[in-house]
Amino acid sequence: MKFLRPDSSKCEGKFVCERTCSKTFFKVEDSACSSIQVRQELKGFSLNVCNQCGECVSVCPVKALYRNKFGTVMVNKEACVSCFMCVGFCPTLSMRRGPNHKSPFKCVACGACVKTCPKGALALEEVDHSRLPA
Repeated sequence: MKFLRPDSSKCEGKFVCERTCSKTFFKVEDSACSSIQVRQELKGFSLNVCNQCGECVSVCPVKALYRNKFGTVMVNKEACVSCFMCVGFCPTLSMRRGPNHKSPFKCVACGACVKTCPKGALALEEVDHSRLPA
């Protein structure tokens, strides 16, 4: 399974990753539509992305959240009833609810942001997903 490994120590807050993410999936450059969140902290910036833990899968009342064959947690938008329980339950605050979006969204480790980050603060990492919960 691939997931994004953030390195906040390298982030300079250019927000390129947020713009890339929102443009890739929603065709707009809007941080509210990004699965990656860059936040200014006292000592620099922090990066928040989904770590594919799967905790959200168990709380979905209609089973619209699932792991694909690669182990990535995905949202089935057709099955989703927009209750947003997953957003409230996400332990890393990575499940997102954007303006004018019927369904929640999250990072699917596509890697587009990795390619555009000017300082290498994001990397795709492969882990064995056979030991992860369904």
